[in-house]
Amino acid sequence: MNRTKLVLGAVILGATLLAGCAKTDTTTNSKLTQLISDVAALRSDVQVAKDEAARANQRLDNMTRSYKK
Repeated sequence: MNRTKLVLGAVILGATLLAGCAKTDTTTNSKLTQLISDVAALRSDVQVAKDEAARANQRLDNMTRSYKK
């Protein structure tokens, strides 16, 4: 009797754990997809910032070359 309850409990616990892992997998995949799209958006923002910084540095270089005392 006790052994039957123990085996039944183990089966129920195993099924619950497997079902929990399946739900987490889809949730993890959706979060991963969101993170990938966020990183792609940030990459484009970083590239725009780098381009603007390079343009500003070029303007500063041009100002110092044309400055005479």
